Amino acid sequence: MKKLVFLLFIISVVGLIGWNYSSQAETENDYQVIPDDAIRLRILANSDSDQDQQVKELVRDAVNEKITDWVADIIDIKEARQLIQQKLPEIEEIILEVMQKHAPEHDFTLDYDSNITFPMKLYGDYLYPAGEYEAILITLGEGKGTNWWCVLFPPLCFLDFSFGTTVETNNIEQEENMVEEEETEVKFFLFEWLGWS
Repeated sequence: MKKLVFLLFIISVVGLIGWNYSSQAETENDYQVIPDDAIRLRILANSDSDQDQQVKELVRDAVNEKITDWVADIIDIKEARQLIQQKLPEIEEIILEVMQKHAPEHDFTLDYDSNITFPMKLYGDYLYPAGEYEAILITLGEGKGTNWWCVLFPPLCFLDFSFGTTVETNNIEQEENMVEEEETEVKFFLFEWLGWS
């Protein structure tokens, strides 16, 4: 009888934890999901040195401030695309000004395309798949440093997705396998303890 009560207690606790985790994930996903019709901003730093990362952040702040202001009242993706296309020379000027002041030794490139490559990224509990997305890509110098990215339209740059973890597909599969193995071991132990094995 004691074993049965203990088993019911364990099932209740596991159920509550699962429900809490799922509710939390749903809440986070509510604001983390990126719409299909979105325009991203991705900035690649020259390197991971402190100075190059600082320059990346200065470029980020200057460009993001302007674009966020431009698209603030736009609700149509076509209008946003047209505006960004028209404003590319201005964006280039903004980047040039920052680079001339803080990293005159480095060149930069500016691209706006529908097939900019993004790595897979784990942000909180939400996994953003790798793929090609519509984006403005700013490459500073050699572009070998850690990147920063956000969603310009609809404006989601208050979420810094770059703080997520870049992950490989095989790492995710390994983690899933480890979780499955742990669950199997727990079940086996409980069955053995209750004399059901």
